[in-house]
Amino acid sequence: MVSRINLEHILFLDIETVPQFQNFDELDAPGKLLWEQKSQYQRKDDYTAAEFYDRAGIWAEFGKIVCISVGFFTVKGDIRNFRVTSYHGAEAKILRDFKQLLDNHFNQAPHLLCAHNGKEFDFPYISRRMIIHGIDLPQKLNLFGKKPWEVPHLDTLELWKFGDYKTFTSLKLMAYVLGIPSPKDDIDGSDVCKVYYDEGDIDRIIEYCEKDTLTVAQIFLRLRNEPLLTEDQVSSV
Repeated sequence: MVSRINLEHILFLDIETVPQFQNFDELDAPGKLLWEQKSQYQRKDDYTAAEFYDRAGIWAEFGKIVCISVGFFTVKGDIRNFRVTSYHGAEAKILRDFKQLLDNHFNQAPHLLCAHNGKEFDFPYISRRMIIHGIDLPQKLNLFGKKPWEVPHLDTLELWKFGDYKTFTSLKLMAYVLGIPSPKDDIDGSDVCKVYYDEGDIDRIIEYCEKDTLTVAQIFLRLRNEPLLTEDQVSSV
C-alpha cells in the first residue's frame, strides 16, 4: 500500500519536451517521410504532416527533453519538507545530470521514481532519449528482464485508476478533484513548444515543470490521505 512507502525513498519528477526542430522543413527527407508515417493515425486527414509537426515533442523519436524537474521529501518527526530542482540546457547534459542524480542518490532497492502517467510517458521517454544519446541507462530505468512487481516506478495516474484502464485522468483534473492548487495557472503542455522556440523563455518552462512535480507529490499525499504540503514546506535547490 502507498501509505507504507517511506516518502524519503521517492523521487518525484516531470519532464517537458519539444520537437527536435522548430520547423518541419528542418527535417531531412527520410525524417519527413518517417514523421508522416508515424503521425498519420493521430492527425488523420485533418492536418498535413507539416501542420502537425508542432506536436512532435510527444514522441521520443522526433522530440527532445528541455527540462527535467525532480522533487524529494525530507522528514524529521512530524516535519515534512519538499525540495525541488531542475535540469535544463543541452539535452545530453540534462540526461547525464539526471543519471548522475539517480546513480548517486536514488540507486538502492527501496528507492522509487514517481510521475503522473510516468509509465506511459516520462520513464520510457527519458530511457529512449538516453539510448539515442549513447548514455547507459541507470538502474532505475533499466527494466530489461524485470518482472512487473520488480519495476521501481510509481505512477499517480495508475494509482488513481484502481484497476480501471479505460480512462485517462489528467494531472490538472486530478489536482482539481483532490483540492490541490492547479499547476496550470500560466501555461500547459500545449504551450511549451511555443514558449521554447518562439519566446526562448526556458525559465517559464522550468517554473511550469517544477509546479507539475510538486503537484505529483501533493497528489501522492492525498492518495495516502495525508495533509498537503504548505508553501513554507516547499523550497527550490
